[in-house]
Amino acid sequence: MIDRRSLLAGIAALPAAAAGARGGDPVATTRHGRVRGLREDGVLVFRGIRYGADTAPRRFRRAVAPQPWRDIADATHYGAAAPQTRADEPTSEDCLFLNVWTPALDAGRRPVMVYLHGGAHAHGSGSDPLYDGGRLVRRGDVVVVTLNHRLAGLGYAYLAQSGGPAESGNVGNLDIVLALQWVRDSIAAFGGDPNRVMIFGQSGGGAKVVTLMAMTEARPLFHAAATMSGQHVTAAGPNHATARARAWMAKAGARDAAALATLPIGRLVEAMAMTDPLEGKGEISFTSTLDHQVLTRHPFFPDAPREAAHIPLVVGNTHDETALWIEPILKRGDTTWANLPERLLAQMTKDVGVDHVIARYRQLYPERTPGQILLAASTAGRSWPGHLIQAEERARIGAPTWMYQFDFPAPEAGGVLGAFHSLDIGLVFDNTRLPSARTGNDAAAQALAGRMADAFIRLARTGDPNGGTLPAWPHYDLARRPTMIFDRRVRVEDDPRREERLLFAVAPYIKPGG
Repeated sequence: MIDRRSLLAGIAALPAAAAGARGGDPVATTRHGRVRGLREDGVLVFRGIRYGADTAPRRFRRAVAPQPWRDIADATHYGAAAPQTRADEPTSEDCLFLNVWTPALDAGRRPVMVYLHGGAHAHGSGSDPLYDGGRLVRRGDVVVVTLNHRLAGLGYAYLAQSGGPAESGNVGNLDIVLALQWVRDSIAAFGGDPNRVMIFGQSGGGAKVVTLMAMTEARPLFHAAATMSGQHVTAAGPNHATARARAWMAKAGARDAAALATLPIGRLVEAMAMTDPLEGKGEISFTSTLDHQVLTRHPFFPDAPREAAHIPLVVGNTHDETALWIEPILKRGDTTWANLPERLLAQMTKDVGVDHVIARYRQLYPERTPGQILLAASTAGRSWPGHLIQAEERARIGAPTWMYQFDFPAPEAGGVLGAFHSLDIGLVFDNTRLPSARTGNDAAAQALAGRMADAFIRLARTGDPNGGTLPAWPHYDLARRPTMIFDRRVRVEDDPRREERLLFAVAPYIKPGG
């Protein structure tokens, strides 16, 4: 039997790329073995590359690298997503897979763009068609990586106070660290530069981006970052996280963490659908945890981490974030002055008087309908403050930071949804042709997609999104608050929506679920 050292030596001696047996399909050599991908529209695509071993035997514990393999592994299909509620694709605890799009398997040393998917730390995967990296590769001669990692209770249940592993509240993030270590060690075989790695993500993915910036173990593995509507300022506190973990254990029928680790996965997923015990609504919320070991500080409290000040960061938000959550209400158009206070109260995070907020909005925008004020005020009082805090705290320590606001409205329903949460994904990936992008694919959408995609590519390549046809995009500062407005007319505005910002600035921002 060949031993591990001999096998690794043999792998290292193989050429970085070779022609496969099936019509020239690309074969690349990773740290753990060779993989065969596909050629699609001039791009080499590798789907379902294993970067970690099956997590089932190590449930709630740090994952480990896979054992090396001798044969050429198939990398033509996406790997399983993490177990989750409402799954629309195959799932398994054996879920540590990543996907690579590249122009060529040469020594090109191209920038690497690693995307972390959204889904509130509980849903999703790296295989959504909207995250297909082919068009970014063709636009910018870059390498794109997406990945799966453990989610919800399996990735973020904090069990340290219940007899479980100390790292259990952050093993989903540690999976991402393992994937970034794979990038460091293997991406050169795919034409990528391990010294030019950008991480970016939307919503929960953007929250993971800023959390990784606060993690000592993660920071050396990437060199630029962008968070899209990832409004995390704080992680979950260990006491709240423990309360949630214990409620989940009870729902699943486990007396302690050891018993939870042995239950059938179906029972754990079923229990994850329970109502959150602290908020009293939605599914139980699991997220990154201030565990004092893996994560020793909050991402942006009490300030931005100075240890990450050298990492260039783009902070983005959409103009009408909350439309995604109140879409049925907006489309019905039945918000009135009478029911507006109740509907707005259900959406706001900032504890500001609802009647006071409505009166001020009616003063600022007398022409707006109750539904339009619901959308604007719920966004300014729920989603936007976290993004502002991220940019403000970075500005206070002089860290290179650029802020954008995405204003391009979705065309459906007569534009009533505005620029809702997640609408910028299809443009950053230049995938507006996909119906799931919800942007339409007319000339304006395509043009804006090109400018946004190119800005992200430049951030990956140079650490600065400026250039091309963009107006000069200054660093964010507290005097001017310059913000790039991505819309049909791309422009920079100082302190956009200033009066709305000041209206909610009187109250602190507390991240939901923290």
